[in-house]
Amino acid sequence: MAALKQAWRLQPLTLAMAIALTGSYSAAALAAQDAAQQAAQGTPQTAAEKAKAAEDIEVIEVTGSFRDSLSNALNVKRQSDSAIDAIMAEDIADFPDLNLAESLQRIPGVAISRAAGEGRQITVRGLGPDFTRVRINGMEAISTSGGTDQIGGANRGRGFDFNTFSSDLFSSLTVRKTASADVEEGSLGSTVDLRAARPFDYDGFTFSASGQLGYNDLSEKNDPKASFLISDHFADGKFGALISGSFSERSLKDQGASTVRWANVNDFGRYKGSTTAPELNTINNAFRPRLPRYDSYTHEMERVGASAAFQYRPNDDTKIDLDMLYASTDATRNEIFLQGILNAGANRPTTATAASGNTGNMNVLEYFIDDTNTMTYGKFENATVRAENRFDELGTDFHQVNLNFAHHINDNWKIDAMVGTAVSKFDNPVQTTLVMEKTGAAFSYDYRDGARQSPILSFGDSIFQPTGWTSNSVRLRPLGAENQFDSAELNLTWTVNDVWTLKGGLHQKDFSFESFEARRQTENGAGIVYTPDLIKTYNSGLGPNPNWLVPDFAAIDAKYGIYSNSGVFTVSRDFRRDDNYSAEENTKGIWLMANFNTYLNEAPFWGNAGVRRVETEQSSTAWATVGVTPTQVTVEHKYDELLPSLNLNYEPWEDVIVRFGYAEVMARAGLGAIRPNVSVSVSGSARSVAGGNPYLEPTRAKTYDLGLEMYFSDESMLGIALFQKDIDSHVQTLRETKAFTETGLPVSAAVAACTAGPGYGEATGCTENVDWSVTTPLNGPGGDLKGYEISYQLPFTFLPDFWNRFGFIGNYTHVSAQMDYINTTGVVQATRDLTGLSRSTVAATLYYEHEKLNARVSLAKRDKYLTTAIGRENNDMEGTNATTNVDASMSYAFTEQWKVSFEALNLTNEVDDQWVDSAGDRLTYYHETGRQYYLGVQYKY
Repeated sequence: MAALKQAWRLQPLTLAMAIALTGSYSAAALAAQDAAQQAAQGTPQTAAEKAKAAEDIEVIEVTGSFRDSLSNALNVKRQSDSAIDAIMAEDIADFPDLNLAESLQRIPGVAISRAAGEGRQITVRGLGPDFTRVRINGMEAISTSGGTDQIGGANRGRGFDFNTFSSDLFSSLTVRKTASADVEEGSLGSTVDLRAARPFDYDGFTFSASGQLGYNDLSEKNDPKASFLISDHFADGKFGALISGSFSERSLKDQGASTVRWANVNDFGRYKGSTTAPELNTINNAFRPRLPRYDSYTHEMERVGASAAFQYRPNDDTKIDLDMLYASTDATRNEIFLQGILNAGANRPTTATAASGNTGNMNVLEYFIDDTNTMTYGKFENATVRAENRFDELGTDFHQVNLNFAHHINDNWKIDAMVGTAVSKFDNPVQTTLVMEKTGAAFSYDYRDGARQSPILSFGDSIFQPTGWTSNSVRLRPLGAENQFDSAELNLTWTVNDVWTLKGGLHQKDFSFESFEARRQTENGAGIVYTPDLIKTYNSGLGPNPNWLVPDFAAIDAKYGIYSNSGVFTVSRDFRRDDNYSAEENTKGIWLMANFNTYLNEAPFWGNAGVRRVETEQSSTAWATVGVTPTQVTVEHKYDELLPSLNLNYEPWEDVIVRFGYAEVMARAGLGAIRPNVSVSVSGSARSVAGGNPYLEPTRAKTYDLGLEMYFSDESMLGIALFQKDIDSHVQTLRETKAFTETGLPVSAAVAACTAGPGYGEATGCTENVDWSVTTPLNGPGGDLKGYEISYQLPFTFLPDFWNRFGFIGNYTHVSAQMDYINTTGVVQATRDLTGLSRSTVAATLYYEHEKLNARVSLAKRDKYLTTAIGRENNDMEGTNATTNVDASMSYAFTEQWKVSFEALNLTNEVDDQWVDSAGDRLTYYHETGRQYYLGVQYKY
């Protein structure tokens, strides 16, 4: 084994290059100075010593050296009972990322989804946000925010929105990939621990402040950022206090093209003026974009965060920690679209044209259909074109307070407790959309010849004249969501002897969630008459005619009072009962775990075995239609889980560790899925039926992990991990497209929904006989998720001077998971990847560190993934294409106190590229947000 280790040492650069080519990267773990030193010395530990070292892990010594933090992290990783990966900020404001999600993407197996050009949610080892639990300072929390419709809209689920927080507020981010009895249930993928800074992390008085000025090359706007931290010890080092804060602004342009899916509905009536042309059959059987359009978004965001921590150590046996965290984001978003209308019903004849014998309004002049039956080009006359202007105000307020207490009763007994509360409130008080339309226009779209990502949309001259516009719709949709956790736990530790330690505890958690939305009773044109003074020119910068005419919010409100909440503009939750629902969960848990630390064949052998029993009482409330009467319904559901876990670690040769983990885990069903309601709604041409299921059982799985870690030095490691999750039951949402009459619901529900939208009848294409999108959550069959990770970390200290200042960290993760997706009768419709799963993810960082100059270049790549396993409108599936993000940072320290920095984010100007249909690869959404640069200065004392 020594020879093998020496061979690795002799050829580290070759290995680094090989792994770099496959895109490997490794993350640093949570640093602990005392524990790190002990591990570096290789000193055997008794159970008591190991327990004490575990406590010391909470003490983060901030050294200011990136390489030191990597070294300390490896030492803690190798001592852990479980498989963990993490990163630590060796200095405040030193994460070169916009928020926490972008910091977490450096960790093996973590991939992120983005909103408004920055990370929002994470996927770990192929399992999405709903399968990942997040704890802040040891307590579970959920943070919610809003997003555009195309990326999921407002978060009303269990996923955590990391874009609420700046990275500056946290000192470490840890991802726990194997379960243990002492960690709360609720995760299939991982438990993410976010740790804010505490005063005893620092040696006495510490003050740090930084400021940055950013620039985005697409919006051409400046974005300021600032943060500070002040910490000190008092009362002879027994009491510590810390306060930190952060502030940032962003002005972002978010632009591109979209289609709102593709469909092959047979309703074109004329080709070159003929209603009997044989080409009509070909055209009507091909897929065409429903709403081919240009999109121009602007985002204005302000993010404020603050944390405070107080620590009291009256003696060596007692610890009291009080942590407080606050975060607030305020944003506005303006979405403007110029679009041709090709969705179902748009091409139907009006009463007047039908009476004259004309069987179709729109006349197809030219077309091209490719070999996937996709109509990639179409030219039309007598078309309908709409200009849409949407404005949102959005805000998130998060606050958390938790108190931790630990006391050594004697050398063998320890007691610890935690109590806390975490509240997240998301509010979207203004969500207003004005749509004006013009008929009889010329229009064409062209996705041929590589123009899929940048289609050419042409609009006739009449679209750029301020007369002849009519009001299509006025949408007023304020909404919001709030969730709260109240948690308490009490734990007891008994050090039996030098080998065994027994731990046990009680845990109670009360979780509440409420979501609301209001609307107008009908979203028609509200009688607005579009005169030229109610229309403004908007320079989008998109397409051959970038200066669009769009509704003028201010002018229309001044004349019609759209925010008066009276008359036709009355907004009420009674008009949107289906999206007003709540849930409460009371969870009681008890756990018992045995930790051991001994030798097997004279080699260190340690780990834990335990079991956790949890009882969940769930209550969900929503509006349902009973007969024809809306009724608020509350349904209660209860379930119990017994969750065993085992973690074994063996060091057969020095610096070589073999890890094995087994656990039975569960993740609760989504909050929207358990509401006891049936929703029938129409928005524009989108007709939907959605029903909840309050009796859904959790998703359950058996997990297996096998890892090998080889430590070549204090700063070098090669790790390989194999993992498998046998998912017994998978809560999935069935999506079908079928006539409303096939749902079994009363036809009156369809009539009411159509009347509230564009109107009921053949002319609008909104009846019970046309296709509706139907969604239903259910406990479907599971499947196996399998994968492996390769992690590598190496400083080039073996090279000559200058080159030995470089280093590399990287990882590669591959995951596969096939799930059976069934319909309401239990018949398997398809076997496909788990939604949100990227089969391969890669992250890599090449860094340079010297006395004053430090630099890093980082890459994060994820494969394409499914967003909808069973597609809509006869497309087989829907998904998002692969992304590759490259970021860089550089800093120079003039003195020990002063440092300047430069960061360049999204150097590849990566886009959000979404598609429908695996064969057709049809564009649904393609947006760019530009490159972001920051120049900053930092002072630390």
